[in-house]
Amino acid sequence: MKNIFIVGASSGIGKALTQILHEEGHKVYGTYLKNHVQDNGAIYRKLNVLEEGIEPGFLPEKLDGLVYCPGSINLKPFHRIKPDAFVSDFELQVIGAIKIIQSVMPNLKAAENPSIVLFSTVAVQQGFNFHSQVATSKGALEGLTRALAAEFAPNIRVNAIAPSLTNTPLAGKLLSTDEKVEQNNERHPMKRIGEPLDIAQMASFLLSDKSSWVTGQILKVDGGMSSLKL
Repeated sequence: MKNIFIVGASSGIGKALTQILHEEGHKVYGTYLKNHVQDNGAIYRKLNVLEEGIEPGFLPEKLDGLVYCPGSINLKPFHRIKPDAFVSDFELQVIGAIKIIQSVMPNLKAAENPSIVLFSTVAVQQGFNFHSQVATSKGALEGLTRALAAEFAPNIRVNAIAPSLTNTPLAGKLLSTDEKVEQNNERHPMKRIGEPLDIAQMASFLLSDKSSWVTGQILKVDGGMSSLKL
């Protein structure tokens, strides 16, 4: 049994991953900000990563895994984005992750072969219209992933997952009608958008001992979007 800390465990990918880990017999410690938490065996605390620290005593002394899920998808033409919007995304997706990682380092160091999992986006490597805001902060997160993987090796593994559009509450505005869903399905070589379970299964693998020789990687789980042109 592993102890896993998931920041943003109450919806989307975090929720799906919590369920997988619970079914595998692991102990999950999760945070939420607004969403109602369902009973799935996890221990939850409300947390605003931009304003609060982790409550003392909430986490066990030994953490085998950390997953940082908070993110945003703000798509606008570059000329309409105020610099402060870039800063806000960076604070949530990069500074928030940094604060959490630093705060739980003693817990991770106490474990054997611990793993950190972060989330990027296919838009960092591909370059899509109107994605400058999200790609900027996620690009920084990819750099952080590789830098920390080098610094923490061989004791702590650090990887990131770069999904394409996934059917989560975060992507609600982009998938608000059947027509939008179908249009986005057709953009992917696999002819469907991602589901939370698609991404959560990769995260589960990266947390497991099956990935004990995997670190410093950006894993593309994107329905072929980043590699294939049909």
